[in-house]
This record gives sequence, structure tokens and C-alpha cells, in this order.
Amino acid sequence: MRFSVCVEGVYRGKEIIESLKLVKNLGYDSFEFYCWWMYELDRIIQVKDELGMTVAGTCMKFISLTDASKQQEYIQGIKESIDAARRLGCKMLISQTGNDMVGIPRERQRRNMVNTLTKCAPILEKAGIILAIEPLNTYVDHLGYFLYSSPEAFEIIEEVGSPNVRVLFDIYHQQIMEGNLISNIVNNMDKICHFHAAGNPGRHELYYGEINYGQIFEAISRTGYTGFMGLEYTPVDAPEKGLEFVRDNYVNIY
Repeated sequence: MRFSVCVEGVYRGKEIIESLKLVKNLGYDSFEFYCWWMYELDRIIQVKDELGMTVAGTCMKFISLTDASKQQEYIQGIKESIDAARRLGCKMLISQTGNDMVGIPRERQRRNMVNTLTKCAPILEKAGIILAIEPLNTYVDHLGYFLYSSPEAFEIIEEVGSPNVRVLFDIYHQQIMEGNLISNIVNNMDKICHFHAAGNPGRHELYYGEINYGQIFEAISRTGYTGFMGLEYTPVDAPEKGLEFVRDNYVNIY
């Protein structure tokens, strides 16, 4: 397992190039960031290559998967995001699903998701890029979001049936929504391509809150997972403290 730092979360408000240098100085070789279209990619590419860093992931443009009328826009967004990912040397795109559409049956919205993702799958497979759909919590941070259940996310992945469409399992979000983290993770590792981690409650450093990350990382490690664990949290302490804690307690073990 490799650890990546979500620079816009941990270094919220700081210029991204400076954040990369700080992350590298703390011993991390991988990072992720949200909206590739908001940045000067050539500069990010130059600096990450100079530092010897890897882009673990970036986001797909925010287009609803639950709205059938947005299907062609989403497919075009996939193509544009793939081009950006290739430039960055990035192998994974993160996609939100969009909000629950009032007055539209949930099953129809889910079918819209599956249909659009199924059409995107050959494009992703040809490009060698994985798309990760992300369930989010609807109790604290994302009221009205469509996909909040990891079991439903796994079912959707099975329906799509492509190795290039999988799940981003955010440990913080799923602790809020359902708990049972280790079982839900280890029994579905074939459908998971990426993780996010933060303390709960509060979405702060991993040493705050109720989640036993040592046990979770141990369980994930035993599955043979070799992908990324993204550190996506808002610090309470100086950013360096939380990253040093993860580096010293987890990076060299898992």
C-alpha cells in the first residue's frame, strides 16, 4: 500500500506548487488533487517530475451520472479528463455521482448511472485509465448526494462489469454511513481501486476520533493491496504534524 496526500485538503488555501514541495520534503512521493481543469497542468507536470513525484489521482469533471440527459456531456468529460490524466501520468480518475433527483425513482437514476458508466468503460479500457466512483456520507457533508452506500456501489460495479470502473472507498464517509469497515473492505477488494482516510468525527487527522486506522491498514495490507491510500482531511494541527504521524506510524509498515 502506498500513501498519497490530497494537497488541496491537507494544505487547503496554499498554492499547489508550494504544497508539492512541502509534501515531498516530508517523505511522500505521491499526491492527488481535485480539479485538474483549474490549474496550469504544464507547471504541475514540470514540478512533480523535478521532485520525482507521482499523481495518484485527480477528478473527473463534475457532471451528474444520475441524469440521463447528461450522458453525452459526461462521456465528453471522460475523454477530456483522460487526456489530462495521461499528461499527468495519472492512472485514476475520481467521479462523484451527482445528487438524488427529486421526483425521479431511485432505481431509474441507478439505471442511468449504470448505462453511462457502461458506455464509458470501453473508452477507459482503451486508455488504460480507471474510473473510481465515490460513495459519500449524506449525514454530515453531502446532504442529497445519490450514492452513499458502499454495498450499492459494489453492486453498480458488478453491473457495469469492467475492470476499469471501480470504487473509491472513503473510510471516513463509510464510517459515518454504515461502519463495518473492515468486513466491507476486505470482502470487496476486487471492486476497490483507491482509498481515502480521515478521522471521524470532524474529518481531521487520522489520530483524532473513533477509527482504528492501525487495524484497518493491517487488514487492507493482508489482502495484498498495492494501490494508494489517500490522506484527505482538514488539519486541526499544523499540516506537518499529521503527515509526520502517518509517515512514522504507517508508511514504513504498510
